[in-house]
Amino acid sequence: MFTGIIEELGKVSSVEQRGDNARIVIEARLVTEDIHEGDSIAVNGVCLTALNVNRNSFAADVSRETLDRSTLGRLEPGAPVNLERSVTPATRLGGHLVQGHVDARGKFLSATDHGGSWTVRIAYPPEIARYLVFKGSVAVEGISLTIAELTDDYFEIAIIPKTWEVTNFSHLRPGDAVNLEADVIAKYVERILSFSETKTSIRPNSKERQSEV
Repeated sequence: MFTGIIEELGKVSSVEQRGDNARIVIEARLVTEDIHEGDSIAVNGVCLTALNVNRNSFAADVSRETLDRSTLGRLEPGAPVNLERSVTPATRLGGHLVQGHVDARGKFLSATDHGGSWTVRIAYPPEIARYLVFKGSVAVEGISLTIAELTDDYFEIAIIPKTWEVTNFSHLRPGDAVNLEADVIAKYVERILSFSETKTSIRPNSKERQSEV
């Protein structure tokens, strides 16, 4: 579990294809201070398992499913990546609950500079539309953000200078794919309601039950 507060902007050192999977090596200094082999770490919003951890880098294996669903399959050496260590019981929840499970890929459309802050526009696919709400939370590239404007095709988010500085947003160009994760609470609510509606529709009323006795 993560909070969507990026700790460090790492850099891809290498990408090695291993059959349908891949191993990536990422250069980092801050997040490697206290992670160990097997710990979870979010890379551009994707929860991965840290391997071969040393002071300046770590590796991670990426499955075919993750490569297909996220932007990790497009990473090349030198690419900047957002990094966040998993939360602890003492961690401040500065963002929102982020699982590191990407729901879909969106598209970076534009970034408008307002003299130090930015309005970023992101296109999203129809399958996650029902989870997005005005002033609700969404994770883009692993960053916890608030939807400031919402249309049927895209949403806008306000980016402060600090976020622009410590994340890969300043490196994105129009047309670039981005990882999107909707608020997990919305998905649980949908699932609960779908079961409730199904059971209600098939449950016989009291008169029907009496006639069956």
